[in-house]
Amino acid sequence: MIVIVLEKVPTSLRGELTRWLLEVHTGVFVGSISAMVRELLWKLIMEKLSEGGGIMIHNAANEQGYSLRTCGNTARQIVDFDGLALVHCPNPKKQLPSSKVK
Repeated sequence: MIVIVLEKVPTSLRGELTRWLLEVHTGVFVGSISAMVRELLWKLIMEKLSEGGGIMIHNAANEQGYSLRTCGNTARQIVDFDGLALVHCPNPKKQLPSSKVK
């Protein structure tokens, strides 16, 4: 099983993905494809992303049972915490104070 979520990407890229996956909601694709096709689709996404962003979740032989990847401009970041993939949502209101150089 694979899930791909794309944000602010060209319509042509979404159209290309519908050849392999089902678009269940705008920018949300699901399906069951081979690892080779998955890697080729991810490469295509990274090439044609433009200003958008994407995340891919797929089955993996690890503790969680799945793997996460992101590319481009996404609002969330994947953080490795002792082998577990966690999602970090930065709060734009809470920024560290900038240091001034004299």
